[in-house]
Amino acid sequence: MDSGALLDILGNENRRRILRLLARKPCYVTEISEYLGVSPKAVIDHLRKLEEAGLVESRVDDRRRKYFNISQNLRLEVRLSPFDFGAKSAYPASADLDISRCQHVSIRVQQDNTGDVAELASKLQELRDLERELSMAQRWVQGRLADVQNRLSDSVDGTEERLYADVLGLLTGGAQTAGELARAMDAPEPLVEGVLESLQEEGVVARADDGWTITE
Repeated sequence: MDSGALLDILGNENRRRILRLLARKPCYVTEISEYLGVSPKAVIDHLRKLEEAGLVESRVDDRRRKYFNISQNLRLEVRLSPFDFGAKSAYPASADLDISRCQHVSIRVQQDNTGDVAELASKLQELRDLERELSMAQRWVQGRLADVQNRLSDSVDGTEERLYADVLGLLTGGAQTAGELARAMDAPEPLVEGVLESLQEEGVVARADDGWTITE
């Protein structure tokens, strides 16, 4: 789902409260209405929008009561710093993903096919602990990113043009054209060309046959 649309949907506090409730158990409209303290009509409107977004689904029980539950797993990530703003939504990767290919992450991978209750409960707690650690690591990485970007910007003739840091970071992967850099940065190509020319004047980058490269 598009991250912008997802942010719009989740921007409403009552819809977020509905999702927190449904994450605990399936509920019908009257239950949700009593929990939120709002009218059933308002709840139905929120549920309709959540259904249209594909976040919840419904089923009817033997007593013809319509239950709602969360329909899928997804993750929404919002990044905000003096150097960056972005939002990204993603569905969880398959359990078959080979995490060992991730060069910056070291996780003990163990396939668990047991159906034993005690083993599954232990695995659940282990994964929750891992989730908390990863959240802490993400905060640390974001802080380090901002620090390095700030120092990199300052190292280029003391300038505070943060675009310089982005361009230099992308060029560490090899020569790239102004068009390639602009697409990667989601920035106008003339703006990127101006940054490259300024960096060239300072002797930091040079033009090559296949694009721009860092000289230092």
